[in-house]
Amino acid sequence: MKKISIDPITRLEGHGKIDIFLNDEGEVENAYFQIPELRGFEVFSQGRPIEDMPTITSRICGVCPEAHLMASSKAGDAAYGVEIPRTAKMLREVMYSAFFVGDHTTHFYVLGAPDFIVGPEAPKTERNILGVVAKVGKEIGGKVIKTRRLMHEVMGIMGGKTIHPCSSIPGGMSKGINEEERARLLEIADYYIEFGLFSLDIFDKIVLQNPEYLELILGDVYFHKTHSMGTVDENNKVNFYDGKIRIVDTNGDEIHKYDPKNYLDYIAERVVKWSYLKFPYIKSIGWKGLVDGQDSGIYKATPLSRLNAADGMATPLAQEAYEKFYATLGGKPVHYTLSTHWARLIELLYSAERMKELLEDDEITSDNYRVIPTGMPGEGIGSVEAPRGTLTHHYTCDEKGRILKANLIVGTTNNYGAMSLSIKKAAQNLIKKGSKLTEGTLNMIEMAFRAYDPCLSCATHTIPGQMPITVRLRSKDGEVLDEMSR
Repeated sequence: MKKISIDPITRLEGHGKIDIFLNDEGEVENAYFQIPELRGFEVFSQGRPIEDMPTITSRICGVCPEAHLMASSKAGDAAYGVEIPRTAKMLREVMYSAFFVGDHTTHFYVLGAPDFIVGPEAPKTERNILGVVAKVGKEIGGKVIKTRRLMHEVMGIMGGKTIHPCSSIPGGMSKGINEEERARLLEIADYYIEFGLFSLDIFDKIVLQNPEYLELILGDVYFHKTHSMGTVDENNKVNFYDGKIRIVDTNGDEIHKYDPKNYLDYIAERVVKWSYLKFPYIKSIGWKGLVDGQDSGIYKATPLSRLNAADGMATPLAQEAYEKFYATLGGKPVHYTLSTHWARLIELLYSAERMKELLEDDEITSDNYRVIPTGMPGEGIGSVEAPRGTLTHHYTCDEKGRILKANLIVGTTNNYGAMSLSIKKAAQNLIKKGSKLTEGTLNMIEMAFRAYDPCLSCATHTIPGQMPITVRLRSKDGEVLDEMSR
């Protein structure tokens, strides 16, 4: 049996590898998406005061610290049993909406766009942000940089720091905003809305109007059916900060809708020996292995999944884009993996509109933005939608408020099963007996996981046991001098 390895995989956060196994006929028999890195936040959080957790867990990742900050703060609210003021909720969601715009911008233009705008089989030296700018022009590159810069400005105003913000704490926020700051934030929100519409127009002109790319999206290479998860508001519209978690099946019918604090009644995790990442699945269906379809317990929690799980968007321009999305792709639910990039841009626009909507509420500048907890914390669960999927923080404290146990299920973890299926399906379609294996082919296999925007540093925390590992010692010329395996 022949093995093909893609190691390391590229254009994602963290470290991973893909091993593809061919049978004697040269056909793909199996493919494994292995995560060889481990970050032990769940363990070394033990013994720390719960009020420290938002600051600690926001260091899990430099790409999405705001997501961990919010989930951790909400878990702290729950552990102390406090209901934070309305102003605090709005401030948190404004900050979080700006983060979503910045994060989705990074993925679409820097990580995802090279495959479409430059081309999936273009030379690897060109498949990057510089290649994108060279193809579409410096003006667009400037807009992307400005969007990211403005996101950091928002974090500086509202978060206390431009990177790893720290203002969201158990009980609410450590600071509010004044009228001058609100005016500036509204200017930024207006720019974000313009940028969201601009990005959707770019996607329409460069991707949807390109027959080759449209065939790639709608073809069989990147298609498989799984259930969809996402947080929705009281009207079943998409919401990133608060609401209930809804799961719909492969036909779009609701399976479950539950309060995030009850997640353990609905979601379980499967441990394997060959990866540090766990496989979540729907408890009521059970673990059936790495298979897709209606009878599988595997689900997705992605921008595409959030749109599938919801009945629409809560803001007008995003709703228009949502309706066009499903009209173009044949109705709900959509199972074309690469369409996740399009869904991501619809979410970007929604985040910008939601940010402006919240800032236009006069109560946003109230000084009632924190309740100081007075009791002893117990157990708390907090959940938000991270850009990569549903994020849950679960803490249990002792009588002094120190963490006894921490459990984190992050967006990328939710998607591990679906990513593995996508990679295997792409490999089976792209590698055939007698076909020539090119670097472009390997990149097209990587495109299967890249649509999920995985953050592997966020996703691995602690599991018992060991995993296989191979260490190779090479000379400066690349010759293998020695090798050890476990």
